[in-house]
Amino acid sequence: MSSRSSQGCCCLSHFNKDNGRFLLLAVLIAVYLAAGATVFSALERPSEVEAQHRWSRTLQNFSQIFNISMPELRDFLRSYEAAMAAGIRADALRPRWDFTGAFYFVGTVVSTIGKWLSLTRNLQYTYFLKITSQLSSSHPSMYPS
Repeated sequence: MSSRSSQGCCCLSHFNKDNGRFLLLAVLIAVYLAAGATVFSALERPSEVEAQHRWSRTLQNFSQIFNISMPELRDFLRSYEAAMAAGIRADALRPRWDFTGAFYFVGTVVSTIGKWLSLTRNLQYTYFLKITSQLSSSHPSMYPS
C-alpha cells in the first residue's frame, strides 16, 4: 500500500513531455474550434432567425389564401422534402440516374479514390525501393547486382 502512494496516481506515471505536448495541442485545438463556432454563430444566427420569420409569414399567408390548415401544409412540405431527398423532381427533364449521370458519378468516385490509392501504392513502392537499396548497400553479398 505504501509503495502505491509513493508512486502517485497510476495514470500520471506515464505522463511525459510528448504526452504533455499532445494534451496541450488538443486543448488549443478545442479552444480554437470553440472560438470559431462562437464567431460563426454570432455572424450567421441573426440572418437564420430572420429567414425563419419570413418563411413562417409565407406559410401563414399561403395557408390563409388557399384555406389549408397549417398541419396539412406542413405534412405536405415534409412529403415534398422527402421526395426531393430521394431524387424525385416535380419537372424531371431526364432521369437522375440515367447513363450520363451514372457515368459522371462513377468517374468522380474513381478519380478521387483512385488517385489516393495510387498515391499510397506509389509511396509504399518508393519506401520499398529505399529500404532495399539501403539493404543492398549495407550487405552487397545479399543482393547481387
